[in-house]
Amino acid sequence: MNFDHLEALHAVRDLGLRLHPSDVGSVDISVHPPFTDIRTVQSVIEPDGIPVALGAQNCAIEDSGAFTGEVSPLMLAKLHVQYVIVGHSERRTLFGETDEVVAAKIQAVLRNGMTPVCCVGETLDEREIGLTKDRLAHQVDSAVSSLPAETVANLVIAYEPVWAIGTGQAATPEDAQDACRWIREVVGQSAGGDAGDQVRIQYGGSVNPENAESLLSCADVDGALVGGVSLDAKAFVEVIRSATLALR
Repeated sequence: MNFDHLEALHAVRDLGLRLHPSDVGSVDISVHPPFTDIRTVQSVIEPDGIPVALGAQNCAIEDSGAFTGEVSPLMLAKLHVQYVIVGHSERRTLFGETDEVVAAKIQAVLRNGMTPVCCVGETLDEREIGLTKDRLAHQVDSAVSSLPAETVANLVIAYEPVWAIGTGQAATPEDAQDACRWIREVVGQSAGGDAGDQVRIQYGGSVNPENAESLLSCADVDGALVGGVSLDAKAFVEVIRSATLALR
């Protein structure tokens, strides 16, 4: 919940000025502003040709109806939103979103022609008592088990260890690789090996210019879900360039 619409406008213009063609040749980039900024950001990136996709941070389960305060996925699609984050750790922990709600939101995003970025991850307590794999398996299976294999193959799953979100305590590359490899295995078990191979798995949790390349060099880490660092266009571009180097 950062940037009013004017601040978002300046931030995305700054991002566009800093990005070089070599930064975007081999990676996909999306920005996910608050709902009140989406139209403003769209009105900049499209006419200016800024090479980033427009995303949202959340959406409702239903397309319309008496759901005061919610934002319809249909409305987001009309604004050319391409990616919607679903089940972010803050939505789960602060707003009580269950695995069942997350699965329903994934269906809503897909129904409206957008791509969900499904977040999964364990808390510090779960990690300390050895429940990381169990928690990830349950979250991932709940998200993908009812979807066709070809749909699962085109999803994005973001591993965000809750203990690393906004704490400055990023997972080590070994932690990230172990978790992302396990997520890929679970997807393969649920939707088949091809889907497991093709699904894009991101790491998110205190990603910054200093650790991005080492995290993204891991075999099963396909990208990054960048948090606070993305508010600074200069630092965000440094992360993008690290991704380009790591993912070659």
